[in-house]
Amino acid sequence: MKSALLLLSIPALAVVGIAAAGPAADQPAAKPASVYNMSFDDVKAGELPTGWKAEATNSMGEVAEWKVVADEKAPSKPNVLSITKITDTSGGHFNLFWTNDVQFKDGTLQVKVRADTGKQDQGGGLIWRATDAKNYYVARYNPLEANFRLYYVKEGRRTQLADAGNLEIKTGEWFTMKIVVNGDRMEGYVNGKKLLEATDKTFPDAGGVGLWSKADAAASFDDFVAVPARPAPTATPASVR
Repeated sequence: MKSALLLLSIPALAVVGIAAAGPAADQPAAKPASVYNMSFDDVKAGELPTGWKAEATNSMGEVAEWKVVADEKAPSKPNVLSITKITDTSGGHFNLFWTNDVQFKDGTLQVKVRADTGKQDQGGGLIWRATDAKNYYVARYNPLEANFRLYYVKEGRRTQLADAGNLEIKTGEWFTMKIVVNGDRMEGYVNGKKLLEATDKTFPDAGGVGLWSKADAAASFDDFVAVPARPAPTATPASVR
């Protein structure tokens, strides 16, 4: 059953297709992590999910308008989340839709993305470990440039960490973006293929998560999932076995 805001108590990495080895026979099972799933299907069209907010980095005008809309081509019908109106199209303006209710440090983020329109920029992606609208990590794909990149944004200034080019995903095509974070190490995947990795210590603590686009890039999103890292099993001391 789909749910716009669903907390599940299941082993973390199983949801995103990453094999997780079970604990050794003499070790206790790791405590399950909470998985956050937002499909947008139980949110009324024209409205927004509870706990999320539209903001902007380096805004020179009104914040972009985000809405849940019905879409016949949604990866999971009937709804998607779309950027429906952008007033500020300046190059340094980043459109954010994010939540502080999900505090994410290590684990996996995944979302389906479709670049809809944009003359300067297109596409979009994920943000994590966000403290506010000026400070976060971001991964994005832009079909106009055919590249997938990792950045950090600190006090509104964006710094590139990794780049992968020559991708063939075009405007109007749905694709899956996944980010795996472990401490200061980050990996980026598109449609299940690892394309990027980087190491960075700019934001070491847990923070909010969400969605991102740049300038006039209008995009749609579906099936957002945040999976916290599974705690490592703790060995039982030999004296108590």
